[in-house]
Amino acid sequence: MRLRFLVPLLAGIALASSLHAQEPAKIKGVVELFTSQGCASCPPADAAFQKLIGQGDVVALAYHVDYWNYLGWNDTMASKENTARQYAYARTLGRSGVYTPQAIINGRDHMNGADLGAINTKLEDFQHHGKGLTVPVSAAMKGDELEIKIGAGQGKANVVVAYFDKEQQVSPKAGENNGQQITYLHAVSDVETVGMWDGKEMNVVLPANVMDKAGRRGLAVLLQSSTPSGDPAAIIGATVLTIGTDG
Repeated sequence: MRLRFLVPLLAGIALASSLHAQEPAKIKGVVELFTSQGCASCPPADAAFQKLIGQGDVVALAYHVDYWNYLGWNDTMASKENTARQYAYARTLGRSGVYTPQAIINGRDHMNGADLGAINTKLEDFQHHGKGLTVPVSAAMKGDELEIKIGAGQGKANVVVAYFDKEQQVSPKAGENNGQQITYLHAVSDVETVGMWDGKEMNVVLPANVMDKAGRRGLAVLLQSSTPSGDPAAIIGATVLTIGTDG
């Protein structure tokens, strides 16, 4: 998977008064949902995903894939990059194919994205067996910059930033969900690798204007290891930030 390093932009935005972070100590894991507006079995997973976000103790990201577009409705949030990330996970997990709705838990395992109980059980199981988020990660505004702090730990990992839309409502006009109105949260619009971590404490500083793009209303920072081929693997640290005027 190609790594793209973040390049500072020219114009900034003021985020300090409206940027909210989950407390790292309360985050028990990361759930990445691969979903589609054109998939009949996905709305229950999208609803479970909303509940997962509401728990407040999980970094939850939704990746809309494009392979359901053939049914006549082009998912408005889908991208080939999201689909490529799902296939990369399939290689990591030794699978021959992909499916929706698929939830990837801490980059280590997968399950039906609609099964909220099983997702929480797996997160707790990983925590209990040392496969949870073992490295502290935090992010906060410092003046006109976004500062990411990563603690010490074992191993090496990429510092990955996933940008997402906070909330959108969509009414598909074709495909298996034709006529429904569905609310989508935390739909990822871009993923960037902004640094490398080698087990030592480190800071990564980004300009505040990284959020200054249409739809970027939040970001998650993932400390994610990779396979020798570069495919995503275990996530060992994470935090999430959202912006808005709703407090």
